[in-house]
Amino acid sequence: MNPENMNVIQMVLNAGAMVQFVILVLFLFSVATWTIIFVKFFQIHKAYSESAFFIEYFWKTRDFASSFAKSKSLKYSPVARIFRVAFMELHNLKRLGSSQARTGNNGKDRDDRFDGIANLKRTLSRASTMESVRLIQLVPFLATTGNIAPFIGLFGTVWGIMHSFHSIAFKSGASSLSAVAPGISEALVATAAGLAVAIPAVIAFNYFSQKIRVIESEMESFSSDFLNIIQNETSAGKAGKGGGS
Repeated sequence: MNPENMNVIQMVLNAGAMVQFVILVLFLFSVATWTIIFVKFFQIHKAYSESAFFIEYFWKTRDFASSFAKSKSLKYSPVARIFRVAFMELHNLKRLGSSQARTGNNGKDRDDRFDGIANLKRTLSRASTMESVRLIQLVPFLATTGNIAPFIGLFGTVWGIMHSFHSIAFKSGASSLSAVAPGISEALVATAAGLAVAIPAVIAFNYFSQKIRVIESEMESFSSDFLNIIQNETSAGKAGKGGGS
């Protein structure tokens, strides 16, 4: 075979068994990496756009019931999901408060309001944590791939070069560079493959991590604002009761 006509596929086919195994492993990493990139790009893009839409809708309407109905159609928005969880928790707390008022148990109103706010805060925190876990799923695999793929490729290259030099001893009159160059070039394909797998994985990991941090910041900000709204409404209701007594 003429070396000038040798392409990458032919180099892989002519490489040793260990180099071929390393390239197969890197190929599987590459398939998994690109699958995750496409899946997470769609998920995070939808989460980012739908969350921005919901936040704008929420502050435009300032109506909990309408926002709750709208949030049901935003399947990918973490902010919409934590609002639904918080809204249902708030609904349960109000129903519990109404039940206590009907039974005449008004002596613990202040403690109940405090406990209700604390419960709502824990609910928002727990929902935000769950959404963060949902967003970060599969992303660490990209970091792992970016870290280990070059070393896997380097291992294949080192093994291939060792095999090339070792084979010189069994070839009479074949101690020149031309005798080992084809084997070395075939082995170097493993390093190139490792870099080809690692580079997009690292780029995607950094991109997704930055987007996830933005979404987490939006969730934290929305949770804080929502909690402030409830606290202000609770304080206003308490002041109204005090002024009417």
